[in-house]
Amino acid sequence: MNLSDSRTAGQPVRRVSAMEAVLEYLRGAIERGDYAIGDKLPSEAELCRTLEVSRPVLREALRALQTMGLTVSRTGKGTFVVASTVEDPTFGDYSASDLLEVRRHVEIPVAGYAARRRTPENLDHLAHLLDRMERETDTTAWVAMDTLFHLAVAEAAQNPVFRRVIEEIRDALARQSAFLNELGGRREQSNREHRAIVEALIDGSENDAVEAMAHHLDRVETTLTDIVRPARTDTPTEGGPEA
Repeated sequence: MNLSDSRTAGQPVRRVSAMEAVLEYLRGAIERGDYAIGDKLPSEAELCRTLEVSRPVLREALRALQTMGLTVSRTGKGTFVVASTVEDPTFGDYSASDLLEVRRHVEIPVAGYAARRRTPENLDHLAHLLDRMERETDTTAWVAMDTLFHLAVAEAAQNPVFRRVIEEIRDALARQSAFLNELGGRREQSNREHRAIVEALIDGSENDAVEAMAHHLDRVETTLTDIVRPARTDTPTEGGPEA
């Protein structure tokens, strides 16, 4: 069974990565009950042979399963199923729902303050960072800059408490960003949303900045929901999952 070159059938959508195909296959097996709660998944070596993928690809999929709350990894023992459905992904110390709730209450008003208080230096920094993000093709590097972007907006609000709050959730933001980019293809869309935020800050428009940040977080929530509760698909067949 080769999952390394799968597509979502019948739809003109982005190419499905090998990791996404493996994740969909394993998630489907868990949700169907092929692997019940308490069961141990086959070893990495066995899964790599069965699915005909590399170990790094498999490990990315296994990490995503754990983020979704379907499995836990026990050192020296393997990966075990702990849930049959995805409820609320966890990014570091925080659940996705808790993280989004706080972001809405903090980052939306922060964007408004930033539009009123930003300095030329703040704008130069944000513009330079955004230019780098739009050119970047490496996901890991882009994710690092994504968190820097949100820190820079908080800095532009000229209140050190806002920056401290974003610093506190920075690791969770990075984990969430990587998750959304790997499974939701969010990078280009995020760049456009970030560009709208920066343009509102440049214009000094508090209303536009608030609306741009709210739209950005709405899209984050929509993508998360699509990943966590996707439309039901047919059982995967040889060559990868179908939709």
